[in-house]
Amino acid sequence: MPQKCEICGKHPSFGNQVTTRGKAKYLGGVGTKVTGISPRKFRPNLQRVRITDENGTSRRARVCTQCIRAGRITKRIKNRPFQLPAEAQALLAARAKIGKGGKKK
Repeated sequence: MPQKCEICGKHPSFGNQVTTRGKAKYLGGVGTKVTGISPRKFRPNLQRVRITDENGTSRRARVCTQCIRAGRITKRIKNRPFQLPAEAQALLAARAKIGKGGKKK
């Protein structure tokens, strides 16, 4: 499985790990010196999340945290919102109608 964000396409990039030693000049030292340079990878922070596609299906995707924070994905809704049964909704509607117009004749 590639280390790649399915939304923005972010993938690992390469750089150097620079090792230094010594005391900084502003702290009274003679300055820091580079003692080693070795290659390293900058990997994206990928998370496996359940998302809802454009056509409404749920699936798992590997998405970087910046896409999640920016709102580029729609997270899957775990449960349907609570809904009253039809009889209870009719009863509430009747009560609301009585309350608005005063007493029922």
